[in-house]
Amino acid sequence: MSINQVKSIAMTVADMDRSIEFYTTVLAFTKIADRQVIGVEAVDESCLSADRVPQATKIQLRVVELQLGNETIELTEFLTLKGRPIPSDSRSHDRWFQHIAIVVSDMDRAYQHLQQHRVSQTSPNPQTLPAWNAIAGGIQAMYFRDPDGRDLELIHFPPGKGDPKWQQPTDALFLGIDHTAIVVADTSASRAFYCDLLGMKLQQESENFGVEQELLSGVANAKVRISSLAAPTGLGIELLEYLEPIDGRPMPPDTESNDLWYCETTLVVADTMDTVDRLNTANFPLACAEVTPSDTSALEFDRDFLILDPDGHTIRLVDR
Repeated sequence: MSINQVKSIAMTVADMDRSIEFYTTVLAFTKIADRQVIGVEAVDESCLSADRVPQATKIQLRVVELQLGNETIELTEFLTLKGRPIPSDSRSHDRWFQHIAIVVSDMDRAYQHLQQHRVSQTSPNPQTLPAWNAIAGGIQAMYFRDPDGRDLELIHFPPGKGDPKWQQPTDALFLGIDHTAIVVADTSASRAFYCDLLGMKLQQESENFGVEQELLSGVANAKVRISSLAAPTGLGIELLEYLEPIDGRPMPPDTESNDLWYCETTLVVADTMDTVDRLNTANFPLACAEVTPSDTSALEFDRDFLILDPDGHTIRLVDR
């Protein structure tokens, strides 16, 4: 086992104040850190390609960490050198799709709360997955979007489904983050990366289809192979392979960290150097041309490296 924890998800936003207002007011996150990063440190942290960062450019970032339950996300705004917006025709089966699944204690109340705040929805309303699906039957879910158009999910687990911690009595409506889901082209290739190379474990696998899946994802005739992966601690990772339709678009090869569809999944591993060596041997090169040690006082790790998975999703490997 190389991986110890799926620690957090990082996302790029256009307007930090707007995003903080949304995540704290609508979704009950709490801000726990807020910092600005300037100059060489910002270039290193953003890991933009060299041709996007002229020598004279002074990069400025604002980085905010938010917490819900025991889970955290990190939002980054490029105060200079703004990137591209999420495509207006983005779909749930395009392979830049990545969401976080926010667990709620009562789906009806959560849906009413989102409607009161006029939140943009992908799903017309919450969907209850059918009983014939032994893995997912009875789970309620809904896709919606944040102010940048980024996909998010509300999810409610009935008794006997999901992590037992989501069944604990509570007065809270928004409980935490269960997993992050990414669209992949080939489940076998992605499992080879996440399981065989990084050491995550396959928890369960199912195929979801039918009207509920179509309405949930906003994709007509959707048939999705879902593989749920777990590390010893932290978030889960779901692989979503759309068996139908098959016209999902690939991650743009020129994706940069200032583009608003950009996400990073941070994995804590036992030894970053050993993990990177194994990934390089398997033809997964570093995503950055130059890698520097992290600021341990700010980020709490000793080293970090960026790597791309088989579909171009960015993975940050860190150790303590």
